[in-house]
Amino acid sequence: MAEETIFSKIIRHEIPSEIVYQDDFVTAFKDIAPKAKVHILIIPNKVIPSVNEIEPEDEILVGKLFTVAKKIAKDLGFAENGYRLIFNCGRDGGQEVAHLHMHLLGGEPLHSKGFCN
Repeated sequence: MAEETIFSKIIRHEIPSEIVYQDDFVTAFKDIAPKAKVHILIIPNKVIPSVNEIEPEDEILVGKLFTVAKKIAKDLGFAENGYRLIFNCGRDGGQEVAHLHMHLLGGEPLHSKGFCN
């Protein structure tokens, strides 16, 4: 069983967060240290520590992260202009919380933000 994380507490509304989307499977909230005009973390409600721990039975859940990202980008009005989705994996990959999470960045041009181009 995966360990509890700060994201688990956000899912359960035990610590304050600006949640922009939540259902039985996925929660999305504003990053507390945004790297773009819009920076949202999209997480599965099930704790999966990293990309390395995704199992075949998680495929549909992980796919839902992408459909939620698309919905949020559309709802916030920047889907047509484009956005960036990022997963970090492990310490060397820059992952800070051991709970799988997708970064959704948008709302402005991102080519000068220092991420992969």
